[in-house]
Amino acid sequence: MKLTILGCYSATPRALTNTTSQVLEINNHMFLIDCGEGTQVQLRKHKIKFNRIKHIFISHLHGDHFFGLVGLISTFRLLTRETDLHIYGPKGIKEVITLQMKLSDSWTNYKLIFHELTSNNSELIFEDEVVEVHTIPLNHRVYTNGYLFKEKEGNRKLDINLVEEANIDMAYYRKLQQGFDVVNEDGVLIANEKVTKPGKKPKSYAFCSDTMYKEDIVPIIKDVDVLYHESTFLEKHAHLAPPTKHSTAKEAATIAKKANAGVLLLGHYSTRYDSLKPFKEEAREVFKHVRLSQDGKVFDFN
Repeated sequence: MKLTILGCYSATPRALTNTTSQVLEINNHMFLIDCGEGTQVQLRKHKIKFNRIKHIFISHLHGDHFFGLVGLISTFRLLTRETDLHIYGPKGIKEVITLQMKLSDSWTNYKLIFHELTSNNSELIFEDEVVEVHTIPLNHRVYTNGYLFKEKEGNRKLDINLVEEANIDMAYYRKLQQGFDVVNEDGVLIANEKVTKPGKKPKSYAFCSDTMYKEDIVPIIKDVDVLYHESTFLEKHAHLAPPTKHSTAKEAATIAKKANAGVLLLGHYSTRYDSLKPFKEEAREVFKHVRLSQDGKVFDFN
């Protein structure tokens, strides 16, 4: 599981900071999460192949999270993309994107598929053989979702010595890897757990931005390996969090602790701050395993 932070600051892009966008590579998928202004420039800068992006997840319709989307869609068109592009986001995202395409007469030459979200409950919105994606309902000034990306259980590992001792025909090895009990050459049913070991532990990643402190997301993200949670403010500006419906670094750490997350990534910093160090310091008062998102930083969680 590899995460590339393209942008992690709030409000507006600046010369050296970018608004929210990141790329998650998980089990051979490359998911683009949010698409703030300048995202495609960051994709090029970090040599991420455009044609590998087939699914884009937009948290909400504030500009610092999706103003780069129509430009990226247009660039895909200019690059003669043929692969379908799936876009997940709040109801209204189809209208705003297609209106811009209509007025500029810039219809795509590839299939653009919108999955508009309206539920205030967590729901499964994407699934294939290896990965599933669930929404994380958040509390912001407009309808907002985070996203939980989860690998599915992989194949079990054969203990070849035990398999051979159990006199199991090679034709059943695949079934064993898939978790099934099998009958050996003597007609005896062999329990799967007696001759196999668990496969690689599935990874999970939760993206939570933007939101005020919302404790009821904890059951959704329980035991997540990596939690990205917005931390717009430090404690000295905590009074600004409720009216703007954002979180502090300490509140993000509290969610991570209650969810038993493996690692907390802070982000969506207000540009009022000159240093990110205090964010980590304040969060670590509550939760030990804290890391700071920074534009261009790559996290490898394998």
